[in-house]
Amino acid sequence: MSGNTFGTLFAVTNFGESHGPAIGCVIDGCPPGMALCEADIQADLDRRRPGTSRHVTQRNEPDTVEILSGVYEGKTTGTPIALLIRNADQRSKDYSAIAQSFRPGHADYTYWHKFGIRDPRGGGRSSARLTAPTVAAGAVAKKWLAEKYGVSFRGCMTQVGDLPIPFESWEHVPNNPFYAPVADVSALEDYMDALRKAGDSCGARIRVTASGVPVGLGEPLYDKLDADIAFAMMGLNAVKGVEIGAGFASVAQRGSMHGDSLSPEGFKSNNAGGVLGGISTGQDLEVSIAIKPTSSIITPRESIDTQGQPVDVVTKGRHDPCVGIRATPIVEALLALVVMEHALRQRAQNADVVQPVAPIAASAI
Repeated sequence: MSGNTFGTLFAVTNFGESHGPAIGCVIDGCPPGMALCEADIQADLDRRRPGTSRHVTQRNEPDTVEILSGVYEGKTTGTPIALLIRNADQRSKDYSAIAQSFRPGHADYTYWHKFGIRDPRGGGRSSARLTAPTVAAGAVAKKWLAEKYGVSFRGCMTQVGDLPIPFESWEHVPNNPFYAPVADVSALEDYMDALRKAGDSCGARIRVTASGVPVGLGEPLYDKLDADIAFAMMGLNAVKGVEIGAGFASVAQRGSMHGDSLSPEGFKSNNAGGVLGGISTGQDLEVSIAIKPTSSIITPRESIDTQGQPVDVVTKGRHDPCVGIRATPIVEALLALVVMEHALRQRAQNADVVQPVAPIAASAI
């Protein structure tokens, strides 16, 4: 009811505030017997961590994870896994000037009306700071899926603002702060430097894929795999659009082009994004999301205060000029949580289903 838990069989309950003592999550439903330690989780948290380049917020959080429960002698016990990430670099005074007003494009206004109270320090519960526990939970799901089925996840930025980013190779993604699949990111750096100097912000487009996904994950009608993926992605701060496979480009495609032909060697294309009828095909899951511009900027904007009076809002402090820069590990984590949920559901319901014919090769593309 309160909307703080994602999933049912692999349920992740997220807690904390941006400027509170700590943030974290409780994972309920992780299968027992998997080797797990903080290092398995920390690598993904380090990829999302703030302060890693001049192009993101300079809030310096180590994001060190602590496993409080659910692991004994290095293995999961099947009981709830509590993960804690302490906040170490809060600067709440930066938000005193906007405590009684509403940032345009931010959740300040809706939170205040819904709850009758809001935590203005860094956005409180609406802050993207709360994506760190999601990344931590996603790392646990990634590990189990990799060991059980060989599933792997990877993502990249394909556009920042109005600047498209061509795809060159996945190997470039870990080597730059943008998670861009290109060797030379100088144009992206110049773009972000000019944006920060102007006191403005921009959006981004992120692509994420999951490879090695088993055939048959997902349910007909209301629990379709792609529906749950879209639900998860729209739960990420600042996301305003989700595409599966060809997405909106399928509007201009003909049926003779869009339908992915099959052969004994595999599918010949992947316009469906790895999902047909809400059920995984065994091809790569292909997802893209659109992230809106950051709401907290120093450019003055018209708004109102809590008394309904007109004000000009200027948001000082440490903010990402493009929240999409650090979004790639978060999007990977969300996709992993969805796949994990459906993998456990498939194992519970259909583990004894025997196919008369082996699945075709996952993909020929």
